[in-house]
Amino acid sequence: MSHPAAPFITPLPWQPPAAFFPLCRTTEHSVFLDSGGPATQDRHRWSLLCPRPVAHLTLPLAEIHQFPQTLRQFLTTHAPATPLEPMDDALPFLGGVIGMLSYEAGMRYAGLTSRHQTECPALTALACRDFFLFDRRAQKLWWVSAEGLPPPAMPTPTHKPALTPHLTPHATQNASHWQEAVQTMRRYIAAGDIFQANLTMRWHADRPAGLDLPLLYEQLRTQCPAPFGAWFHTPDFTLLSASVERFIALDAEGMIETRPIKGTCPISPDPQQNDAFKEALRHDEKERAENLMITDLMRHDIGQVCQLGSVTVPQLFAVEAFAHVHHLVSSVQGRLRPGLDAADLLAATIPPGSVTGAPKYRAMEIIDEVETSARGAYCGTLFRLGWDGTLDSAVIIRSISVTAKTLAIGAGGGITYPSHPEREYEEMCLKAAPLLKVLRHYGS
Repeated sequence: MSHPAAPFITPLPWQPPAAFFPLCRTTEHSVFLDSGGPATQDRHRWSLLCPRPVAHLTLPLAEIHQFPQTLRQFLTTHAPATPLEPMDDALPFLGGVIGMLSYEAGMRYAGLTSRHQTECPALTALACRDFFLFDRRAQKLWWVSAEGLPPPAMPTPTHKPALTPHLTPHATQNASHWQEAVQTMRRYIAAGDIFQANLTMRWHADRPAGLDLPLLYEQLRTQCPAPFGAWFHTPDFTLLSASVERFIALDAEGMIETRPIKGTCPISPDPQQNDAFKEALRHDEKERAENLMITDLMRHDIGQVCQLGSVTVPQLFAVEAFAHVHHLVSSVQGRLRPGLDAADLLAATIPPGSVTGAPKYRAMEIIDEVETSARGAYCGTLFRLGWDGTLDSAVIIRSISVTAKTLAIGAGGGITYPSHPEREYEEMCLKAAPLLKVLRHYGS
């Protein structure tokens, strides 16, 4: 069979991304990078759906030190022989690798071994050569194919099954145990071990026979629209994400951006009350200190691979609204040093600083001591690495991780010395509540 000499980018009549998601029901591997929320913002603008990746890579935890070179080789092996031709429309992704690095992968790469066991893969990645690309702002749609293959036919609508199994998530710690862990972290801070650490916990549910994962994801994306929503599906592991946090982005000119999130308050339907919440968050000394420390940590992390003097902080303590809460968000930028690439950038920064602490290495040691279960995919990163060397990635928060036996969600927050255990517990539960609602009302 002969193929065209050059890859193809084919405009198609506009359809919303959700219309194509049923294509993911019938394949063993699939990816849907699903930007939700207002498409007017760049972080909410683009979506991508690859119903049939051409290859699957997994790397066990014991070999994670090899991940940069393994990832480069996987990217090169499946890159098209001919670069895709430029278009009038500036498209953010023309093919490459979409993958997940777990939290424990980041720990091991930094030289630490977790005391907790997990079924989650350390690195799993899919090569995406043929996919739909959606510009939600302009309502434009393209089929991108490295081989010039035709797009699959529009899927037929699916119906919700008549019977769906019940999901019952159970917390790994009760309130008093979790609040005692806050006090333990405060004692470490008082002793000078760390300035801050991110304390989290998990809820687990048994995976029942007959679980309809696509239906569960449809309910998650409807109830928790997010700029870094994602469906990442393999036979052994599936990630359903409603993440609100960018981790690291790298453009074709070598510019890096990371957007750490620290600081949370509720959203109120009352505009006056909502403004009061935002103003209180903007001036909360504890939340600002927490955000500043993580911003400084990320300056250090990307500084390891940036040109000298190029790292800046163009945004500090901005209050941004998401589906269920407001957050304090900062931005750190820099320029990648010549001779380095996106794999080097990931290696220098995993696991994300906003879900570890400062100093990062010691914070990870303490986190592993006081937490009672593995984080797995939660607090890892989902990344998109293009043939052209560009990178975008999200911190895996607000997510449901699914293995052969269990479903898991996580939530947490940054602990500093002024942290009040009861207040931290309430904030953590506020973050978990939308995901718990999705699980408990699955199928209804």
